[in-house]
Amino acid sequence: MKMNELSRTFWPMVLGLVVCSCQSESKQSQSDPQVTQQLKIEVQQEETYQTIAHFGASDAWSCQFVGLWPDHKKTAMAELLFSREKDGQGSPKGIGLSLWRFNIGAGSAEQGEESGIRDEWRRAESFLSADGSYDWSRQAGQVWFAQAAQEFGVPKLLVFPNSPPVHMTKNGKAYATEGKPNLQEGRFDEFGDYLANVIGGLEQKGLTVDYVSPVNEPQWDWSDGGQEGTPFFNADIAGIVRNLDASLTAAGLSTKIDVAEAGKINYLYEKADKPDRGSQVEAFFRKGSRSFIGELPHVGHAISGHSYFTTSPFTSAVQQRENLQKAIAGVEGLEFWMSEYCILGDNGGEINGSGKDLGIDPALYMARVIHNDLTVANASAWHWWLAISPYDYKDGLIYIDYHKQDGGFEASKMLWALGNYSHFVRPGYQRKGVVIEGNDSLSANFLAAAFSSPKGNELVYVLINSGIEAVEAELSVDGGAVTAQQAYITSKELDLAPVAVDDETVAVPARSIVTVIVKPLPK
Repeated sequence: MKMNELSRTFWPMVLGLVVCSCQSESKQSQSDPQVTQQLKIEVQQEETYQTIAHFGASDAWSCQFVGLWPDHKKTAMAELLFSREKDGQGSPKGIGLSLWRFNIGAGSAEQGEESGIRDEWRRAESFLSADGSYDWSRQAGQVWFAQAAQEFGVPKLLVFPNSPPVHMTKNGKAYATEGKPNLQEGRFDEFGDYLANVIGGLEQKGLTVDYVSPVNEPQWDWSDGGQEGTPFFNADIAGIVRNLDASLTAAGLSTKIDVAEAGKINYLYEKADKPDRGSQVEAFFRKGSRSFIGELPHVGHAISGHSYFTTSPFTSAVQQRENLQKAIAGVEGLEFWMSEYCILGDNGGEINGSGKDLGIDPALYMARVIHNDLTVANASAWHWWLAISPYDYKDGLIYIDYHKQDGGFEASKMLWALGNYSHFVRPGYQRKGVVIEGNDSLSANFLAAAFSSPKGNELVYVLINSGIEAVEAELSVDGGAVTAQQAYITSKELDLAPVAVDDETVAVPARSIVTVIVKPLPK
């Protein structure tokens, strides 16, 4: 694969830049609204990169409750997440996710306070009972959202456990003890059968399960009782996947296995600080490795990791994604899925994950992360963490009151920022090369990516202006001017709202994300 032209040209110029999504409102008010930067954005159609698989988000953990809320409220939230329709003014009703993530619970909810998990919202039911029978009436709220996603046309469903069922764990809990893997010896095959049974049970409810991800962030300790979870070594993961592959085959299921939800992307390409839990590209997909699983029939041709703790500063974020891309490119046919992210930590002072913020600051930061994951790491999939959050944290696309039976809800700007991609860049679209000509000082404050439809008759630009000056972008394809048909903007005032376009020039206001649709393309 070739390195993205945009990152190759501009990232060395952004040393010390930490202002992309964190400009204060006071600085914004001091800018001259008449000042506009002039840029030329050329798409090079022959320069092709990854094909997009899907954009997604997870039902953990609130959907177990919200899925039982009054119909009109949960349906309204489902519309925000899944709909691709537009209202009478031409604004999208939702962000049109193309994948939904279903958390298979381990049974901590049935244990109640004895589970050791302090937060009731982070406990989860299990379909499997202690006597070995299955109760398909459980996880009803989550099943409702998965069915709603299907009814809205979301094409893909992924299921994932954070822990094996408590009846299979070493300590009888859904979290680990002293950072040790928490699946009983000799029960790997039983765990595989269990996951296959859950997939079969969901399919009896009319849900087609496209992917199963059997482990989550296996590098972490998971011993604090904060939620369901367990660590695993690479050898453990390989054993789980081999048994799961056999179970899926025996059950006649076509579900693909996703591995390995690394806690940070660097664990995919280097050992780092987790011996026998890092270098997972090599461990799972290099022939000759003791943990090689790449030729199993149900293993997908993708490896997944999480972008946590690797997004700041900008130069470091780019470098790590370049390292990852090189490792992925070393295995023929392998793709990278960025399978979980929300804003955690203080990010080097750029933005702090604590404190709910419905405004444009976290939305711009999120958009920058998406851009780097897509254009530098060549991610073919990008998944947010909590679709619906009750927490005082920057982790929700939609925020709800901390009430189990009923409550209020509100959309965040992060929902609409993701929508600038997910609503328009559909599965099968292919990323194209982009070159920006203009004021180099903008650098990471202005980012551009472009994606072509499978038939090549539509081009989607996503333009991110995190700076305090407006940008006037002149669009071209292979040196020829193009005419934009429609544009949509997410800003302080607007939520993926349609805006007028003027021939081949598009206005990108300060601190906004603009998606531009161009068709047909010049021949």
